[in-house]
Order: sequence, then structure tokens, then C-alpha cells
Amino acid sequence: MFRPHQCRLAVLFLMIFFIASTSSAMAKKEVRFVSVSWTGVTVKTEIGVKICESLGYKAENIMVSVPIAYKALEINDADVFLGNWMPSMKTIANKYFSRGNVVKSVANMPGAKYTLAAPSYVVDGGLKDFSDIVKYGEQLDWKIYGIEEGNDGNAVIQDMIDKNMFGLKKFELVPSSEAGMLSQVQSFAREKKWVVFLGWAPHHMNEIIDMKYLTGSTPETFGENNGTAVVYTNTRKGFAQEYPNVNTLINNFKFPVSMMNQIMTILHNDEDLKPADAGIAWVKKHPEVYKNWFVGVKTADGHSGLEAFETYLASVK
Repeated sequence: MFRPHQCRLAVLFLMIFFIASTSSAMAKKEVRFVSVSWTGVTVKTEIGVKICESLGYKAENIMVSVPIAYKALEINDADVFLGNWMPSMKTIANKYFSRGNVVKSVANMPGAKYTLAAPSYVVDGGLKDFSDIVKYGEQLDWKIYGIEEGNDGNAVIQDMIDKNMFGLKKFELVPSSEAGMLSQVQSFAREKKWVVFLGWAPHHMNEIIDMKYLTGSTPETFGENNGTAVVYTNTRKGFAQEYPNVNTLINNFKFPVSMMNQIMTILHNDEDLKPADAGIAWVKKHPEVYKNWFVGVKTADGHSGLEAFETYLASVK
């Protein structure tokens, strides 16, 4: 039978154990990034994972399609998405924003591009605008090349076909992986065959393909300004309140287009290099970029976030 002082000691021990366990659990709270299989989004997300781990959090990158990414954020299966290309994703994303289940958050990369493109010899040959595509249907084999099924860009193209915008009702959307589409376009380009495809910047495609973007995009398609896009960070409802420190990092987490172009070109030139390694190697050489990410950011246990990340960088060869 316990005596009073023994009971007090037992209660005190349990309290200490509970506090220690709680503190340890808090230090290992998990940040769940969700991403899609686009090189740029993957690079940004993998950098985010490495940073969160350096700050003392668990972190993971869950790669899915765009529709599943938003459903995951809505039902609290994911926390952060760094690839909200607007306005092209509006048909998928806006309903989640309006319901309040997903927060649009901040612009992490302004000045991007997302619209239809063609090799320069096609544009120079007369296919300059969306309205020109139908004129060259035979030369294009009545096909427009997109990326993975379920992607928002594919949805825009299919909607253009379904609604006969620009007279495109006879065209077929050809979905593929990003790598598969680019391989097909490069094959066509070598033979000077005509092709129209979904293009974007930043991306190494702009370096390896002599290409131009078409004019004629509308608010109903890839937006005004001929497909000029802004990439936003999205978070699930409640994330900012539950993870205020990580949310500060996420709000600071911004990427120059030139940064992403350079990293993606490095990856293209070295197929064995992983996106995380290429991203961190670039970041290590550019403190003028990464230091801005850590303004007001601490480690999970309250120390300098910048110092923790630079300690991690020093350990990377």
C-alpha cells in the first residue's frame, strides 16, 4: 500500500514523464507536404522537407495528382502544397478556397508561365495564336499534347475542345507524363513535325527546346496576359494556428524563377541527381536567397532556425 509521500512522488514522476513525452512529441510534429510530379514543384517541396527536418520536425513529401492534393488538404491528410498555379488551377482550387477548407496563402513564385506552346518553327510558320491552331489541324494530326491525367492544364485543354473554343472540337488531348510529353515533343522537333503542347516556365524545356508560347489565352482558359501565371502556397484550414512557426517559414518561402530554371537544368543534365540534392546544392551557394526564408523562424525547440539550417548545410557535401 502506498504512503502519502509515495503517492505524491508517483504523481510527480508521472507529471514529469507526461511533460517530457509531450515536449518530445511536439518537437517531432510532422509537416506533411503534398506535391505533384512536376519537376519544379518537386524541387521546392523537397527543399521544404529538408528545411523542416533541420528545424526538428518530421516531414514528408506525398506525391499525388492535383485533384487528390486538394482533397488531401481538405480532409487533413496533408498540410502544405507549394504548386498552386493560378489562374489555370482555378477550376479545381477555387471551390476549396471558397469553402474555407484550403487557404490560398502567399505567392511563392510570381512571373511564371503556363499555357500552350509550340516549337519556334511552328510559330514562325504561322501558328502564333490559339485561334490559329484549327487552321493547321491536319499538320498537327488533330492532337494537342498535355501531361498527366487529372492535371489542371489538361482540364483547360479538354474544356476548350468540349466547348469548341477556337474551333477545336475535332482535336484530341493526348495525356502523358511530363517526361513522356517532352520526349515526344523533342522527337517531333528533330523531324520538324508540327506539334502544340502544354508548356510552362520555369522549366528546363525552355532551354532544351527552341519553343515559343502562343498568344490568345483568355480568362476562361489559361488566363489573361498570354498565360502569365503566379504560383501560390496553399495550406489546410487550421495549419497556421497549429504550426505558427512553420507557417512563418512557409510564408517566407519564395523562389525566383531564375533559381528554378537553373536547378531544373542541372537535373536535366544529370539524370542520376535527385531533386532534393540539386535543390539543396543550389541553395547552399545562394545565402542571399535562403536567409530570407528564416526571418522570424525558430527550431521546434525554440532556437535559431537559420543557425540550425546552416549547420545542416555544412554537413551536406
